[in-house]
Amino acid sequence: MVNADTLVARLAADRARADARLETLFARPAVADARLEAAMRHGVLVGGKRLRPVLVYAAGRALGAADTELDAPAAALELVHAYSLVHDDLPAMDDDDLRRGQPTVHRAYDEATAILAGDALQALAFEVLAETAHPRLPAMIATLAHAAGRDGMVAGQALDLAAVGGHPDVTALATMHRHKTGALIRAAVRLGGLVAVTEDDPRLAAMERYAEAIGLAFQVHDDVLDVTGDTATLGKASGADAARAKPTYPSLLGLEGARARADELVEEGVAALAPLGEAAAPLAELARYMIERDH
Repeated sequence: MVNADTLVARLAADRARADARLETLFARPAVADARLEAAMRHGVLVGGKRLRPVLVYAAGRALGAADTELDAPAAALELVHAYSLVHDDLPAMDDDDLRRGQPTVHRAYDEATAILAGDALQALAFEVLAETAHPRLPAMIATLAHAAGRDGMVAGQALDLAAVGGHPDVTALATMHRHKTGALIRAAVRLGGLVAVTEDDPRLAAMERYAEAIGLAFQVHDDVLDVTGDTATLGKASGADAARAKPTYPSLLGLEGARARADELVEEGVAALAPLGEAAAPLAELARYMIERDH
């Protein structure tokens, strides 16, 4: 089991730090369009686990980076994640009405504003990262762009839409989730690591293997929660995957089989951290938290 008290305190502190950085991006005396700004705020500042920023901080610290150096990549990654949720919730995609216990952006505002808000959040992410003075900034920008784009998250969403009503096997399902969910989780760990070390540092490669495994474990557990959770706790409609005839790990492996697969993936991820020694302990705790969370 995860060391609950220590982990909860660390998660709360990192979430608060990420929230504070994100808030500063909207503390402007004048804006070009107040409705667009409000929709952007709704998309990024109304709740959220902040898992990806937390991973940026944990990965960077494990290799010796200071929190102040990690603030920009953490915020940039969360902005990309937020934009993706705004667009994924649209009627043309997943058609969701609830996100983080609140109306989705297109329900709180309208579809056109939601599209524009997502576009603006994505652009803001790269603006925040590009303004960072760092010797490995090109590699960091490339990492985020690759994770977000046609070989990463967007490809995953395309595969997800194509799979609705179909019968993919476990391998195809894993491929889809490694893109849709896993790409940004891998980017979180890589971005945090790049703040501290060069691209050829073997510890960075070890952390990327960790991220590959836990990114998939996170999604497997999400599929389990869609079956076992309730709407109030999840902050979004439970049972939505089954209602849309989406293939999931429980539908392919059964509920207990899916849970067992999540456990296996977490152990793979934790084992990959061996080259980091004791510095990897917070990352190992985070991996286990991912399959013990209730939302």
